[in-house]
Amino acid sequence: MTTPIRCTECDGRGWKIVTRLGRVSAAALGAGESARKACLHCDGPGADDAPAEQFEWEVLLHSDSGEKPVARGSSAFQSTAMDEVRAVMRCASSVSTVEGRILHKIYDLGRCADPYSSREVFRVFLDSAGSVRFERVIG
Repeated sequence: MTTPIRCTECDGRGWKIVTRLGRVSAAALGAGESARKACLHCDGPGADDAPAEQFEWEVLLHSDSGEKPVARGSSAFQSTAMDEVRAVMRCASSVSTVEGRILHKIYDLGRCADPYSSREVFRVFLDSAGSVRFERVIG
């Protein structure tokens, strides 16, 4: 059993709990296993150390000369990224060679982007009726 610890960052209003970063997630994030003390009331001093995730999206126009980006953006939430891609693709629905994609990226403090922290989660295309369709990318 653990002893409860009062948080000094929020003047004792919250209790700290010990969270452990698991082996699988630590290996995926490139971090070592560690025990972190997190306050239930405030963010505490270690809030900036946690990795942040971002959903980046882009819509591409295919032509004879190659791919041309129509629009790009990013959001902290997957649903917001999906809404933004849907809105852009509806505006470009007259062009049948438009497609998009949504990438999930994890940013960690002091680390640059690498292929291991980024993966494609959705491919987006227009069907024959002009509706926007999302296809989940597995793997």
